Amino acid sequence: MTTATPELDVLRHSAQEACALLKALSNPDRLMLLCEMAQGEKTVTDLQEALGITQPTLSQQLAVLRAQALVDTRREGKNIFYRLASPQAMAVMQVLYQQFCEPRQAHKRKSKGNAS
Repeated sequence: MTTATPELDVLRHSAQEACALLKALSNPDRLMLLCEMAQGEKTVTDLQEALGITQPTLSQQLAVLRAQALVDTRREGKNIFYRLASPQAMAVMQVLYQQFCEPRQAHKRKSKGNAS
């Protein structure tokens, strides 16, 4: 019978945390919300207008992100501001941007240049 070592316990805990983050990112609405917040603090209205997510869905997905401690909020008058709170989520968002968004932006720039 083998027993878990402390190192293995730490590794298992880290794997569980990584899986929880990836699960949160696996929803397209949540992924787009985090992408917007990676650019800076946003109000609910900013997020709704930028992404076209309807209010009920937006509220539900923001609640999931808050429950996972991926975002923080602050209130100013009637406005609630959201910001990315997880350094791990920010790091993953940066990699996703580099892999999926930058190549498309470069391709669009090339296409516009060739259209002239």
